Amino acid sequence: QVQLVESGGGSVQTGGSLRLSCAASGGTFRSIAMGWFRQAPGKEREFVAAIIWSWSGGTTHYADPAKGRFTISRVNAQNTLYLQMNSLSPEDAAVYYCAARRQFDIAVLAGSYDYWGQGTQVTVSS
Repeated sequence: QVQLVESGGGSVQTGGSLRLSCAASGGTFRSIAMGWFRQAPGKEREFVAAIIWSWSGGTTHYADPAKGRFTISRVNAQNTLYLQMNSLSPEDAAVYYCAARRQFDIAVLAGSYDYWGQGTQVTVSS
């Protein structure tokens, strides 16, 4: 059973940056695919970014709104996933969730993930 705990959310102004962290425990971190999703009030949970690890490095995939502004990374030795978010806008405000899936490939659908964190709130003021 994998447990995920997010941190790093908060309130920033438009154009600001935040780095979210997700601490994983209870599983073999290197062998699971991980991702970030977000959910704004009244909206469905949406994919943000995902990463899998291989001996040649990390393979990443981003949703279009995240490309060029967000960076997903992981430190296997620390069992920690990160999401660096730059140039934030009010449209990025949401609860951000860390997710993990047992199958070792990139997935963009929330239903493809087996484990979820409790979420961390990101607020962006204009």
